[in-house]
Amino acid sequence: MKKIEAIIKPFKLDEVKEALQDVGLQGITVTEAKGFGRQKGHTELYRGAEYVVDFLPKVKVEVVLADESVEAALEAIRKAAQTGRIGDGKIFVSSIEEVVRIRTGETGADAI
Repeated sequence: MKKIEAIIKPFKLDEVKEALQDVGLQGITVTEAKGFGRQKGHTELYRGAEYVVDFLPKVKVEVVLADESVEAALEAIRKAAQTGRIGDGKIFVSSIEEVVRIRTGETGADAI
């Protein structure tokens, strides 16, 4: 089992969600996040004073899935989230050792 974490631009969330549903994934977790990478934020003027906004709004999408589904999910996220501009985000893939469904006690792939 693998966990995919994708940091994307907020306005791309619906497209990513639909793309994941199209490849057969049932559940995702979404968290609002702030951060910066190469974008380094930007400066804004407020009441005549200039200040730096270095943490930009992002969305973190998390999906746990079977190993066979990883490539399709990665490609779906990448295509749906891509704008071609700096700040499109990152996708991280990590291994999951165990999953337990709290309601039924199912474990492993059955719990996903």
